[in-house]
Amino acid sequence: MTVGDKIKKIRTFRGMTQKELGIAIGFEEKGADNRIAQYETNYRVPKRELLDKIAEALRVDRQNFYTIRPGCAEDFMRTFFWLDEDSPGSICLFPLVRVPGKIKEETVVQYNDSYDWPAQPPVGIYFNYGLVDEFMHEWLLRQQELHAGEITRDEYFEWKLNWPRTCDDGKESQYYVTWRKNK
Repeated sequence: MTVGDKIKKIRTFRGMTQKELGIAIGFEEKGADNRIAQYETNYRVPKRELLDKIAEALRVDRQNFYTIRPGCAEDFMRTFFWLDEDSPGSICLFPLVRVPGKIKEETVVQYNDSYDWPAQPPVGIYFNYGLVDEFMHEWLLRQQELHAGEITRDEYFEWKLNWPRTCDDGKESQYYVTWRKNK
């Protein structure tokens, strides 16, 4: 998703008009909606300072619009989150079950065949990177809660918009703590 697509999706999720968002970030009433429309259609691209104001007005983490450290664990997760929003259901998380003992052959993960799986077996991926693994476990939990009806689609989206502040373990990433200090 482009920055403009994200602004529009979050603005509509928050129930704001383009004019309301424009005024909230300091534009004059006359033309505020036009400026936001230009950003949402990618006719213009807002600079970081303006994106910070937009994030604050929309009550979301600014890293939904840009990354501070490309390639870090948080950046990686946000990319997945927005792919999940752009194409719901495209990322299917599932837990693996540990089987005791070692297999002499290459590692193979088995799954129960059902109508939900694609015709060609899916490719699995495992992250041997502690922080990403922790993040993926929590994301799996949120997806399970969503599918079980324990949280709504809006609550799921809200969790992603303000992640990692919304993590269950109460730990904030160093990334977020630094951002908050610089705010």
